Amino acid sequence: MPAPHFPGGRGLLHGWMDSVSVMGGLPSSQVVAGASGIEGWWLVGSDGEGTGPVVAGPFSDRAEAGWSAAALADGRAVRPVYGSRRPHGELRRRPSPEEWAWLAHLTEQLDRVPDEWAPLLSEEDPLTTLLVEVTAALNEAGLSLHDSSGPEGTVGGACLTPTPDQDGVVVAWRQHDRMSVDQVHGATADAAVQRAMNRALSEVLAARGFAPEPWGAAVVVRRVL
Repeated sequence: MPAPHFPGGRGLLHGWMDSVSVMGGLPSSQVVAGASGIEGWWLVGSDGEGTGPVVAGPFSDRAEAGWSAAALADGRAVRPVYGSRRPHGELRRRPSPEEWAWLAHLTEQLDRVPDEWAPLLSEEDPLTTLLVEVTAALNEAGLSLHDSSGPEGTVGGACLTPTPDQDGVVVAWRQHDRMSVDQVHGATADAAVQRAMNRALSEVLAARGFAPEPWGAAVVVRRVL
């Protein structure tokens, strides 16, 4: 499957593929004989500076690899990594099926950004990378972008507006049309929920390492210079 072509998305792949380290160890005999070249999940040693040799695998999925690592007791640091094992014992890393599914979902979300982004997007522009990173962080928290011109336009979601003069992205929440347009629960409820959701967006972004700043009722996230 080819990688998504959204500007900046490919460059973020390596960061997303970093696995969470788990403690443990397995003797090398736990590597299935003749498994060189097979793609799957493996436990690899970690020396603190990079990925070491394969110590166990292959496993059918990341969860199985993680459970196996958690049950180990020899004190070695290992982590689950997807790829194919080379004959000399090291791993050739590959995007996992889960990563391809995530990138496909992220590409669909990025297709929702307003047309005003079009002239600003390029692989070289840091604002593009910031847009992808903010979109990824929100989606990983379960917060989708607002599909303003698509079939789910009435549903609501996060709205991202570029601010090139501020080197940033304005982030605000759009409620379902029942709340924001029809106001079936009244203007007071609409305003209260809007404040709560914008505050939630700010807290999520802060928890993910961004530095959101107030921007009217919304927040702005600026790229790091």
